[in-house]
Amino acid sequence: MFYFIKTPLNWAYIIEPQIFWDERGFFMETYNEKEFNNSWINVNFVQDNHSKSKAWVLRWLHFQTINTQSKLVRVIAGSVYDVAVDLRKESPTFWKWFWVVLSSINKKQFFIPKGFAHWFLTLEDNTEFVYKCDDFYNPAWDSWIAYNDIDLNIDWWKYFDIEKLIISEKDKKQLSLKDFWENNPF
Repeated sequence: MFYFIKTPLNWAYIIEPQIFWDERGFFMETYNEKEFNNSWINVNFVQDNHSKSKAWVLRWLHFQTINTQSKLVRVIAGSVYDVAVDLRKESPTFWKWFWVVLSSINKKQFFIPKGFAHWFLTLEDNTEFVYKCDDFYNPAWDSWIAYNDIDLNIDWWKYFDIEKLIISEKDKKQLSLKDFWENNPF
């Protein structure tokens, strides 16, 4: 059983699985097609991904402009500050963003629909982040919005010391929100 919690973003959900604890540990379902479909999350996941990072790694606002992907993300070790930004022009929550802390302790999941940019910041060493996608990764259509874009106005700067962040060279050289807007495929 899952609890599907609406976020302020159109069609993005926090998902809390029912966890069964006993003296041996715990058991939980992480995905159940029937329950997800009954909650209007009708996706066919085709790819699973897994990353491990040290603390303060920032993986910034990734999305694909073709082969767009819905994602079901969760953390199996450590914790992350996870953010989604709605890039869909016709959406009532266009350009809005939402964040949630996902951790191996709270076991929350975040469903991010197609047409969203997504990023996460690891808060602990050895953080393991896993996610399902409903389309395959295609590096030819991979895109980002710059991690330091002032027009996006994500308030994460007030929570984290920017000098501590570990950011790839690729993430440092991405489009501004204004440049992305000119060619927004969503």
